[in-house]
Amino acid sequence: MKYVVGGILLLIVLFIVGLIWRKKIYDEVDRLESWKMDIMNRRVTDELSKVKNLNLSGETQEKFEAWRGKWDQILTKDLPELEEDLFDAEEAADKYQFKRVKKVIRHTEEKLEAIEGNIASMYEELDMLLNSEQHSREQMDAIGPELKELSKTLVEDRYLYGEAVHVFERQIVELETKFDDYESLVAQGDYIEADELAQETREKVTQLKAEIEQFPELLKKSHAELPEQLRELSAGLDEMKEEGYRVSHFSFQPEIHKFERSLREIVARLQQADQSDVARELEEMETRVQEMYVLLEKEAVAHNYVDKQYEPLKAQLDELDYVLRQTEKEIEEIQHSYHLDDEDIEMYRSLKAWYNQLSGRLFNLNEKRENSNASFVELRKELEDAQEQLKELEEKQESFSENVQALRKDERAAKDKLSEMEQLLIDTHRRLKRSNLPGIPEELYKAMQDAGAKLDYVFQCLDQQPLDMHDVAEKLEEAVQLTEELNQSANETLELAERSERIIQYANRYRSQNPLLAAKLLEAESAFRECHYQEALELATEGLNEVDPQAVSRLENKERVLA
Repeated sequence: MKYVVGGILLLIVLFIVGLIWRKKIYDEVDRLESWKMDIMNRRVTDELSKVKNLNLSGETQEKFEAWRGKWDQILTKDLPELEEDLFDAEEAADKYQFKRVKKVIRHTEEKLEAIEGNIASMYEELDMLLNSEQHSREQMDAIGPELKELSKTLVEDRYLYGEAVHVFERQIVELETKFDDYESLVAQGDYIEADELAQETREKVTQLKAEIEQFPELLKKSHAELPEQLRELSAGLDEMKEEGYRVSHFSFQPEIHKFERSLREIVARLQQADQSDVARELEEMETRVQEMYVLLEKEAVAHNYVDKQYEPLKAQLDELDYVLRQTEKEIEEIQHSYHLDDEDIEMYRSLKAWYNQLSGRLFNLNEKRENSNASFVELRKELEDAQEQLKELEEKQESFSENVQALRKDERAAKDKLSEMEQLLIDTHRRLKRSNLPGIPEELYKAMQDAGAKLDYVFQCLDQQPLDMHDVAEKLEEAVQLTEELNQSANETLELAERSERIIQYANRYRSQNPLLAAKLLEAESAFRECHYQEALELATEGLNEVDPQAVSRLENKERVLA
């Protein structure tokens, strides 16, 4: 039973849904029907009648006929077909043909939109046509005074235009005839062509006005200014040649003659009022002429620079040659006394080769300066490069010379240091002898012998010919280290002996009272006499600590206070 009830409810739901859907379709059909009726009631015919009242002909007549035919087709064919489509949509809705209904409604709406587009296009063209007569009339009325003003300019400034004035006047007369053509088209009712004529005439007048305004400047440049600049440039070239400047490598004269021919051709074209590409050609010519002036100026400046800087550079190079020869003599002398490294010899050879190369470059530069047609701009570059090379070479030579001179300084410094270490060794030995020690520890005595032998060896190295300062410096460093270490060891030994002696003397006051201390002191005294000062200090300290643990600390504090 419940399945029957469920089925009945489902049918009721489907029926209600179908009714709702059909209602929506009917509403959509009503909307499209209203849209169609709105189009049918448009006052397109009234708008077209406004044009029909005009005197139509030519293209305007063709336009009108096309608009009327298009509107007739909409009324007699397109809209009736839409009526049938809407009926089909309702019929399909009654049969619940969902896809067909959707397709028909979409197709109908697209047709209505297309019709709306056609009507909007007609209205736009109608407005243009109705306004074209007024617009074109305003344009032609504005052109008349402009042509009169152009004619006035040609009359008042006739001398500025040469023969081209006649061409411009003919063009003005030709444009004035357009007024009659315009009135004729309007009288015939061909408003579209009349508007096109007005626009065309406006463009020609604007172009003519621009040509007349810029013509005097173009003629002035091509007929007077640039020819004068070329004459001055040519005369300047001749003058620079007479003064010794090199300008032939520029090959400017053929280029100048070419420009002069081009200017004559441009003037001839301008006399016919032909200005096509003239402004561009003149601008390119002006730019090139300015480039020529700049190049000539650079050549003149470079010429003066080379003339002024060559001799000082040559003198500077000669001075360096003298310095290098002196350095070579100095090297030969030094080699008798000192050993020079291969790197030093190779460095001098490199400097000499560098000088020879630079000297050759300067010789070739002078040959070009005096006997060739080379550009002084290029010669200046070579000269400036030679100046930089010479400066760097002088710095390298000075550094090398300082290194060579340093050999003598190093020798003197080594002798001074050696004497200082010798004196330190003597002083160390003297202090040990004056210390009243029972003897010198064996290792300290051996260190004194080693330091003395090392110092003697360095003295021998300094007496060798040629002297190898690298070897001397190495051996001297070893000798200095040994001597200073010896001095340090001697100081430590003296201090150790002095401390051990003081502690033994202090401990003697307890000697008779403590047999163990007496035994330790005997051992300490024996070690002291045998030069074992460290052992003596340790034995005495150990014995004294057994009697008075604070005694050593008190002695050390007292020594620090007294110090």
